[in-house]
Amino acid sequence: MAAPQDGPWLDGAAGRLVRPYTVSNGRTRPSAALDLLSQFMTTGTKPLGYLGPEHRQVLDLCKGPLSVAEIAGHLKLPAAVTKVLLSDLVDCGALTTKPPDFYHNPTDRSLLEAVLDGLRRQL
Repeated sequence: MAAPQDGPWLDGAAGRLVRPYTVSNGRTRPSAALDLLSQFMTTGTKPLGYLGPEHRQVLDLCKGPLSVAEIAGHLKLPAAVTKVLLSDLVDCGALTTKPPDFYHNPTDRSLLEAVLDGLRRQL
């Protein structure tokens, strides 16, 4: 059974009742290339026109910087659909984005070793 605050969008047994392609109006590609680790934050600009519930959720989430992966997790949507929503909000000026700090070299050996060390400490 859905929680009362979920309204008609979720069903405990069936999951999400609105399919992801519906959320993005059938679009499968964002208007800009976005990395899963790209950071997003609200600008304070109010978007003009209709916003779906997921767009509003993104704006509520992005009061502090969040990555595409984190936002997709919060929304329980595929990353591809989340990127379309994010690009809509960037295009209308409601969100700003920046690439990850290590964007120039995501396979930097020192970064990978630091991640591995952190994982070893957790185990």
